[in-house]
Amino acid sequence: LFRSTCCKMIVIATDAWKPQVNGVVSTLLKIQEECPEILFITPDIFRCWTCPGYPEIKLAKVTMHKIDRLLSDAKYIHIATEGPIGFAVRNWCVKNKRNFTTSYHTKFPEFLWHMYKIPTFLTYPYMKWFHSKSSAVMIATDSLKADLEQRGFKNLVKWTRGVDLKQFNPNPNIYRNKWFWLYVGRVSKEKNIEAFLELQVDGSKFVVGDGPDRERLEKKYPDAIFTGKLTGDDLKKMYQMADVFVFPSKADTFGLVILEALACGTPVAAYPVTGPIDILNDKVGAMNESLLKACSKAIKLNRNDCYEFVKENYDWKKTAQMFISNLKV
Repeated sequence: LFRSTCCKMIVIATDAWKPQVNGVVSTLLKIQEECPEILFITPDIFRCWTCPGYPEIKLAKVTMHKIDRLLSDAKYIHIATEGPIGFAVRNWCVKNKRNFTTSYHTKFPEFLWHMYKIPTFLTYPYMKWFHSKSSAVMIATDSLKADLEQRGFKNLVKWTRGVDLKQFNPNPNIYRNKWFWLYVGRVSKEKNIEAFLELQVDGSKFVVGDGPDRERLEKKYPDAIFTGKLTGDDLKKMYQMADVFVFPSKADTFGLVILEALACGTPVAAYPVTGPIDILNDKVGAMNESLLKACSKAIKLNRNDCYEFVKENYDWKKTAQMFISNLKV
């Protein structure tokens, strides 16, 4: 019944797409697995230019005749990002008096401040305007909902995330060399990775991922181990081997990597901010304004509790069902 509702009458427009590796792309790919007949409008179908300072991000040169052709028969239109594709689809919907939904995946005002020093008081009004005509703005966490409501955003609805337990799971027999501290994610300024690399802890710090700040950080922190991007079993093994997964970001809206780490039995240390504060409890993670104190507490937690927590609470099928329900608001 669920799959029967998924056809090309649902169109998702996104500026974030493969080969990017981030929470937006991961979420949309999982929705595609559950609902394979959804039509995606992505940068692949347009000519693109490269985002300054962020070569893996492609900005589409959108042609409106193509947008019109792709959207004309759609029953449900969802805009996942606020970039050139999202902007064009939003304008098409408003012009043609078509309902649409949006999602708030990324704190772009904070991202633009960290990357280009554009003040958030200039960018939040754009974000508020962008989502103002949306019949449902899908957000992942309660704390993000409260923050956006305070800023005047309307029509906010919950859309949580999941984790693939076939892909991410514990291995109690794996050799773990104490002490092993792990970060996984994009290596860029808005992720606040230096807070992790500055920690005065015994053992080794591993940074898994790639991004525009990697070269600078590798030079500044030669004792840390930068593996580059890992996927599949290689990534799972890193999670399984780690004593603590450290999530230093203060600008994420959720943090799928938190769920991946927990699914592999690894407790999480983080700041008490949007994402961690919505996911973690005292059994599976530690949050503190001092990241060092959070790490000291997290390393004492029971690894089995971490796996059981995500097994009981996070499932991609439920996430996809929630998405479909939100389209009909």
